[in-house]
Amino acid sequence: MSDQSRKVRFAVVGCGGISSSHFTGIERAPEAELAAVCDVDAGRAEQYGAKYGVKAYTDYGQLLTDPDVDVVCLCTPSGMHAGQTIQAAEAGKHVVCEKPMAIRLSDAERMIEACDVIGVKLATIFPRRMSPASQFVKKLLDDGKLGRLSLCSGYVKFYRDQAYYDSAGWRGTWAMDGGGAMMNQGIHTIDLLQWLAGPVDSLHGYARNVLRDIEVEDTAVASLQFKSGALGSIEATTTAYNQPDHRIVLHGDKGTIVLTGDEITTLDVIGERVDIPQFEPFAVIPDGHAAQIRDMALAVLHDREPVVTGLDGKHSLEIILSTYESYRSRREILL
Repeated sequence: MSDQSRKVRFAVVGCGGISSSHFTGIERAPEAELAAVCDVDAGRAEQYGAKYGVKAYTDYGQLLTDPDVDVVCLCTPSGMHAGQTIQAAEAGKHVVCEKPMAIRLSDAERMIEACDVIGVKLATIFPRRMSPASQFVKKLLDDGKLGRLSLCSGYVKFYRDQAYYDSAGWRGTWAMDGGGAMMNQGIHTIDLLQWLAGPVDSLHGYARNVLRDIEVEDTAVASLQFKSGALGSIEATTTAYNQPDHRIVLHGDKGTIVLTGDEITTLDVIGERVDIPQFEPFAVIPDGHAAQIRDMALAVLHDREPVVTGLDGKHSLEIILSTYESYRSRREILL
Protein backbone atom coordinates (compact mmCIF):
# COMPACT_ATOMS: atom_id res chain seq x y z
CA MET A 1 0.00 0.00 0.00
CA SER A 2 1.73 3.16 -1.18
CA ASP A 3 -0.62 5.72 0.37
CA GLN A 4 0.10 5.52 4.10
CA SER A 5 -2.26 8.43 4.81
CA ARG A 6 -5.34 6.22 4.50
CA LYS A 7 -6.44 3.39 6.72
CA VAL A 8 -6.07 -0.31 5.98
CA ARG A 9 -9.53 -1.66 5.16
CA PHE A 10 -10.63 -4.96 6.65
CA ALA A 11 -13.47 -7.39 5.93
CA VAL A 12 -14.65 -9.91 8.51
CA VAL A 13 -15.65 -13.24 6.95
CA GLY A 14 -17.86 -15.41 9.15
CA CYS A 15 -19.91 -13.48 11.71
CA GLY A 16 -20.04 -16.13 14.43
CA GLY A 17 -18.82 -15.90 18.03
CA ILE A 18 -15.13 -15.10 17.50
CA SER A 19 -15.89 -12.38 14.96
CA SER A 20 -16.73 -9.97 17.81
CA SER A 21 -13.04 -9.90 18.78
CA HIS A 22 -12.11 -9.00 15.20
CA PHE A 23 -14.70 -6.25 15.02
CA THR A 24 -13.42 -4.86 18.32
CA GLY A 25 -9.82 -5.08 17.15
CA ILE A 26 -10.54 -3.22 13.93
CA GLU A 27 -12.44 -0.52 15.83
CA ARG A 28 -9.54 -0.04 18.26
CA ALA A 29 -6.77 0.22 15.66
CA PRO A 30 -6.19 3.81 14.53
CA GLU A 31 -4.68 2.50 11.29
CA ALA A 32 -7.64 0.22 10.41
CA GLU A 33 -11.27 0.47 9.42
CA LEU A 34 -14.01 -2.04 8.69
CA ALA A 35 -15.07 -2.04 5.04
CA ALA A 36 -17.30 -5.11 4.74
CA VAL A 37 -18.70 -8.26 6.36
CA CYS A 38 -19.46 -11.63 4.82
CA ASP A 39 -21.55 -14.56 6.02
CA VAL A 40 -23.40 -17.34 4.21
CA ASP A 41 -26.42 -16.51 6.38
CA ALA A 42 -27.92 -13.51 4.61
CA GLY A 43 -29.78 -12.35 7.71
CA ARG A 44 -26.64 -12.37 9.80
CA ALA A 45 -24.60 -10.64 7.09
CA GLU A 46 -27.22 -7.90 6.80
CA GLN A 47 -27.44 -7.58 10.58
CA TYR A 48 -23.71 -6.96 10.98
CA GLY A 49 -23.50 -4.82 7.88
CA ALA A 50 -26.21 -2.58 9.29
CA LYS A 51 -24.68 -2.59 12.77
CA TYR A 52 -21.34 -1.30 11.49
CA GLY A 53 -22.59 0.66 8.49
CA VAL A 54 -20.60 -1.34 5.92
CA LYS A 55 -21.22 -3.51 2.88
CA ALA A 56 -22.61 -6.99 3.54
CA TYR A 57 -21.84 -10.00 1.36
CA THR A 58 -23.05 -13.60 1.31
CA ASP A 59 -20.74 -14.57 -1.56
CA TYR A 60 -17.08 -14.75 -0.54
CA GLY A 61 -15.91 -14.66 -4.14
CA GLN A 62 -17.82 -11.45 -4.71
CA LEU A 63 -16.32 -9.90 -1.57
CA LEU A 64 -12.84 -10.63 -2.92
CA THR A 65 -13.55 -8.49 -6.00
CA ASP A 66 -14.23 -5.45 -3.79
CA PRO A 67 -11.42 -2.89 -4.29
CA ASP A 68 -12.27 -1.33 -0.92
CA VAL A 69 -11.02 -4.43 0.94
CA ASP A 70 -7.30 -4.79 1.71
CA VAL A 71 -7.38 -7.54 4.37
CA VAL A 72 -9.80 -10.37 5.12
CA CYS A 73 -10.20 -11.76 8.64
CA LEU A 74 -11.21 -15.41 8.34
CA CYS A 75 -13.51 -16.39 11.22
CA THR A 76 -14.98 -19.39 9.42
CA PRO A 77 -14.84 -23.09 10.38
CA SER A 78 -11.28 -24.42 10.41
CA GLY A 79 -11.76 -26.74 7.45
CA MET A 80 -12.51 -23.75 5.20
CA HIS A 81 -9.40 -21.71 6.01
CA ALA A 82 -7.03 -23.17 3.42
CA GLY A 83 -9.26 -22.66 0.40
CA GLN A 84 -10.39 -19.22 1.52
CA THR A 85 -6.84 -18.06 2.20
CA ILE A 86 -5.64 -19.17 -1.22
CA GLN A 87 -8.64 -17.48 -2.87
CA ALA A 88 -7.87 -14.27 -1.00
CA ALA A 89 -4.21 -14.38 -1.98
CA GLU A 90 -5.13 -14.88 -5.64
CA ALA A 91 -7.36 -11.81 -5.35
CA GLY A 92 -4.47 -9.79 -3.87
CA LYS A 93 -5.92 -9.58 -0.37
CA HIS A 94 -3.90 -9.98 2.84
CA VAL A 95 -5.23 -12.53 5.34
CA VAL A 96 -5.69 -12.68 9.11
CA CYS A 97 -6.60 -16.30 9.81
CA GLU A 98 -8.14 -17.66 12.99
CA LYS A 99 -6.60 -20.73 14.58
CA PRO A 100 -6.01 -23.37 13.49
CA MET A 101 -4.85 -21.98 10.18
CA ALA A 102 -5.65 -25.34 8.54
CA ILE A 103 -6.51 -28.90 9.49
CA ARG A 104 -3.85 -30.54 7.30
CA LEU A 105 -0.16 -29.67 7.19
CA SER A 106 -0.15 -29.77 3.40
CA ASP A 107 -2.93 -27.15 3.37
CA ALA A 108 -0.95 -24.89 5.71
CA GLU A 109 2.02 -25.17 3.37
CA ARG A 110 -0.14 -24.33 0.36
CA MET A 111 -1.50 -21.28 2.18
CA ILE A 112 1.98 -20.02 3.03
CA GLU A 113 3.25 -20.65 -0.50
CA ALA A 114 0.28 -18.92 -2.15
CA CYS A 115 0.71 -15.80 -0.02
CA ASP A 116 4.48 -15.76 -0.55
CA VAL A 117 4.29 -16.21 -4.33
CA ILE A 118 1.64 -13.52 -4.79
CA GLY A 119 3.20 -11.19 -2.23
CA VAL A 120 0.40 -10.79 0.29
CA LYS A 121 0.74 -11.11 4.05
CA LEU A 122 -0.61 -13.98 6.14
CA ALA A 123 -1.09 -13.65 9.90
CA THR A 124 -2.27 -16.41 12.23
CA ILE A 125 -4.23 -15.49 15.35
CA PHE A 126 -2.42 -16.51 18.55
CA PRO A 127 -3.48 -13.82 21.03
CA ARG A 128 -1.78 -15.35 24.09
CA ARG A 129 1.57 -14.38 22.60
CA MET A 130 0.47 -10.77 22.88
CA SER A 131 -0.03 -10.76 26.67
CA PRO A 132 2.49 -8.70 28.66
CA ALA A 133 3.20 -11.73 30.87
CA SER A 134 3.99 -13.96 27.88
CA GLN A 135 6.18 -11.29 26.34
CA PHE A 136 8.04 -10.87 29.64
CA VAL A 137 8.63 -14.63 30.00
CA LYS A 138 9.83 -14.83 26.39
CA LYS A 139 12.44 -12.14 27.08
CA LEU A 140 13.58 -13.88 30.26
CA LEU A 141 14.12 -17.10 28.33
CA ASP A 142 15.84 -15.33 25.42
CA ASP A 143 18.14 -13.66 27.99
CA GLY A 144 19.01 -17.07 29.43
CA LYS A 145 17.51 -16.48 32.87
CA LEU A 146 16.45 -20.14 33.17
CA GLY A 147 19.70 -21.38 31.68
CA ARG A 148 19.53 -24.69 29.89
CA LEU A 149 15.94 -25.91 29.75
CA SER A 150 15.22 -29.42 31.05
CA LEU A 151 11.46 -30.00 31.34
CA CYS A 152 8.83 -27.84 29.60
CA SER A 153 5.17 -28.81 29.63
CA GLY A 154 1.73 -27.46 28.77
CA TYR A 155 -1.61 -28.37 30.36
CA VAL A 156 -4.99 -27.59 28.78
CA LYS A 157 -7.95 -28.56 30.96
CA PHE A 158 -11.28 -27.32 29.68
CA TYR A 159 -14.82 -28.59 30.24
CA ARG A 160 -17.12 -28.96 27.25
CA ASP A 161 -20.23 -31.10 27.71
CA GLN A 162 -21.97 -33.06 24.97
CA ALA A 163 -24.40 -30.19 24.39
CA TYR A 164 -21.47 -27.98 23.34
CA TYR A 165 -20.50 -30.43 20.60
CA ASP A 166 -24.12 -30.92 19.57
CA SER A 167 -24.68 -27.14 19.26
CA ALA A 168 -23.14 -26.92 15.77
CA GLY A 169 -22.88 -29.61 13.13
CA TRP A 170 -19.19 -28.94 12.42
CA ARG A 171 -18.03 -29.23 16.05
CA GLY A 172 -16.14 -32.39 16.92
CA THR A 173 -15.76 -33.46 13.28
CA TRP A 174 -12.58 -34.23 11.38
CA ALA A 175 -13.84 -32.49 8.25
CA MET A 176 -14.46 -29.05 9.75
CA ASP A 177 -12.99 -28.96 13.28
CA GLY A 178 -9.90 -30.91 12.25
CA GLY A 179 -9.50 -32.30 15.76
CA GLY A 180 -10.77 -31.83 19.28
CA ALA A 181 -9.17 -30.88 22.60
CA MET A 182 -5.76 -30.31 21.04
CA MET A 183 -6.80 -28.64 17.79
CA ASN A 184 -9.60 -26.45 19.11
CA GLN A 185 -8.86 -25.65 22.76
CA GLY A 186 -5.23 -26.72 23.16
CA ILE A 187 -3.63 -25.04 20.17
CA HIS A 188 -3.06 -21.72 21.97
CA THR A 189 -1.12 -23.36 24.80
CA ILE A 190 0.75 -25.62 22.38
CA ASP A 191 1.75 -22.60 20.31
CA LEU A 192 2.87 -20.71 23.40
CA LEU A 193 4.85 -23.68 24.73
CA GLN A 194 6.84 -24.15 21.52
CA TRP A 195 7.31 -20.37 21.15
CA LEU A 196 8.77 -20.14 24.65
CA ALA A 197 10.66 -23.44 24.91
CA GLY A 198 11.75 -23.72 21.30
CA PRO A 199 10.91 -26.10 18.45
CA VAL A 200 9.91 -29.72 19.06
CA ASP A 201 12.13 -32.39 17.50
CA SER A 202 9.98 -35.51 18.06
CA LEU A 203 6.97 -36.76 20.01
CA HIS A 204 4.92 -39.77 21.00
CA GLY A 205 1.23 -39.22 21.66
CA TYR A 206 -2.24 -40.54 22.43
CA ALA A 207 -5.48 -38.84 21.38
CA ARG A 208 -9.01 -40.25 21.54
CA ASN A 209 -12.60 -39.55 22.54
CA VAL A 210 -12.78 -40.92 26.08
CA LEU A 211 -16.12 -39.47 27.27
CA ARG A 212 -17.79 -37.44 24.51
CA ASP A 213 -19.71 -38.81 21.54
CA ILE A 214 -17.63 -37.09 18.85
CA GLU A 215 -15.37 -38.12 15.96
CA VAL A 216 -12.30 -36.36 17.36
CA GLU A 217 -10.42 -36.49 20.65
CA ASP A 218 -11.72 -35.10 23.93
CA THR A 219 -8.45 -36.11 25.66
CA ALA A 220 -4.84 -36.24 24.49
CA VAL A 221 -1.33 -36.54 25.90
CA ALA A 222 2.00 -36.19 24.15
CA SER A 223 5.60 -36.71 25.27
CA LEU A 224 7.92 -34.20 23.64
CA GLN A 225 11.62 -33.94 22.89
CA PHE A 226 12.70 -30.40 22.04
CA LYS A 227 15.52 -29.59 19.64
CA SER A 228 17.37 -28.09 22.62
CA GLY A 229 17.45 -31.53 24.26
CA ALA A 230 14.81 -30.64 26.84
CA LEU A 231 11.91 -33.00 27.39
CA GLY A 232 8.28 -32.13 28.04
CA SER A 233 4.64 -33.09 27.76
CA ILE A 234 1.25 -31.84 26.68
CA GLU A 235 -2.01 -32.79 28.39
CA ALA A 236 -5.21 -31.58 26.74
CA THR A 237 -8.82 -32.40 27.54
CA THR A 238 -12.32 -31.00 27.40
CA THR A 239 -13.48 -33.27 30.24
CA ALA A 240 -11.80 -31.51 33.22
CA TYR A 241 -14.48 -29.90 35.36
CA ASN A 242 -13.63 -26.75 37.32
CA GLN A 243 -9.92 -26.62 36.54
CA PRO A 244 -7.59 -23.77 35.46
CA ASP A 245 -7.98 -23.70 31.68
CA HIS A 246 -4.31 -23.65 30.76
CA ARG A 247 -0.88 -23.75 32.39
CA ILE A 248 2.72 -23.81 31.18
CA VAL A 249 5.58 -25.02 33.39
CA LEU A 250 9.18 -24.34 32.40
CA HIS A 251 12.18 -25.76 34.27
CA GLY A 252 15.84 -25.04 33.60
CA ASP A 253 19.13 -25.40 35.42
CA LYS A 254 18.77 -21.86 36.77
CA GLY A 255 15.13 -21.82 37.84
CA THR A 256 11.42 -22.31 37.18
CA ILE A 257 8.64 -20.28 35.56
CA VAL A 258 4.93 -21.14 35.70
CA LEU A 259 2.26 -19.38 33.64
CA THR A 260 -1.26 -20.09 34.88
CA GLY A 261 -3.71 -18.67 32.42
CA ASP A 262 -1.91 -15.51 31.40
CA GLU A 263 -0.41 -14.70 34.78
CA ILE A 264 3.07 -15.56 36.03
CA THR A 265 2.34 -17.56 39.18
CA THR A 266 5.89 -18.79 39.79
CA LEU A 267 9.17 -17.08 38.93
CA ASP A 268 12.17 -18.45 40.83
CA VAL A 269 15.71 -17.94 39.55
CA ILE A 270 18.57 -19.50 41.53
CA GLY A 271 20.73 -16.88 43.23
CA GLU A 272 18.92 -13.93 41.68
CA ARG A 273 15.83 -11.91 42.45
CA VAL A 274 13.68 -11.24 39.39
CA ASP A 275 10.61 -9.14 40.13
CA ILE A 276 7.40 -9.62 38.19
CA PRO A 277 6.31 -6.24 36.77
CA GLN A 278 2.89 -4.77 37.43
CA PHE A 279 1.40 -5.41 34.01
CA GLU A 280 -1.38 -3.39 32.48
CA PRO A 281 -4.73 -5.27 32.53
CA PHE A 282 -4.93 -7.62 29.54
CA ALA A 283 -7.77 -9.89 28.42
CA VAL A 284 -6.60 -12.32 25.74
CA ILE A 285 -10.02 -11.99 24.13
CA PRO A 286 -10.32 -9.31 22.81
CA ASP A 287 -7.04 -7.54 23.69
CA GLY A 288 -4.79 -10.12 22.01
CA HIS A 289 -6.86 -10.03 18.83
CA ALA A 290 -6.79 -6.23 18.87
CA ALA A 291 -2.99 -6.23 19.14
CA GLN A 292 -2.64 -8.65 16.22
CA ILE A 293 -5.12 -6.83 14.00
CA ARG A 294 -3.38 -3.51 14.59
CA ASP A 295 -0.08 -5.25 13.89
CA MET A 296 -1.44 -6.48 10.54
CA ALA A 297 -2.52 -2.95 9.62
CA LEU A 298 0.98 -1.69 10.43
CA ALA A 299 2.55 -4.61 8.53
CA VAL A 300 0.58 -3.62 5.43
CA LEU A 301 1.39 0.07 5.81
CA HIS A 302 5.11 -0.49 6.39
CA ASP A 303 5.48 -3.56 4.16
CA ARG A 304 6.83 -5.91 6.84
CA GLU A 305 5.89 -9.34 8.12
CA PRO A 306 3.14 -9.61 10.77
CA VAL A 307 4.24 -10.51 14.30
CA VAL A 308 2.71 -14.02 14.01
CA THR A 309 3.13 -15.30 10.47
CA GLY A 310 1.66 -18.23 8.61
CA LEU A 311 4.89 -20.14 9.19
CA ASP A 312 4.46 -19.54 12.95
CA GLY A 313 0.96 -20.97 12.69
CA LYS A 314 2.29 -24.11 11.05
CA HIS A 315 4.49 -25.10 14.03
CA SER A 316 1.71 -25.80 16.54
CA LEU A 317 -0.37 -27.47 13.83
CA GLU A 318 2.50 -29.87 13.12
CA ILE A 319 2.72 -30.83 16.82
CA ILE A 320 -1.03 -31.55 16.96
CA LEU A 321 -1.20 -33.52 13.71
CA SER A 322 1.91 -35.47 14.69
CA THR A 323 0.23 -36.44 17.96
CA TYR A 324 -2.74 -37.80 16.00
CA GLU A 325 -0.42 -39.67 13.64
CA SER A 326 1.58 -41.08 16.55
CA TYR A 327 -1.59 -42.45 18.15
CA ARG A 328 -2.80 -43.98 14.88
CA SER A 329 0.56 -45.55 14.02
CA ARG A 330 1.68 -46.32 17.59
CA ARG A 331 5.11 -44.86 16.92
CA GLU A 332 7.31 -41.85 17.60
CA ILE A 333 6.99 -39.07 15.04
CA LEU A 334 9.93 -36.92 13.94
CA LEU A 335 8.90 -33.35 13.16
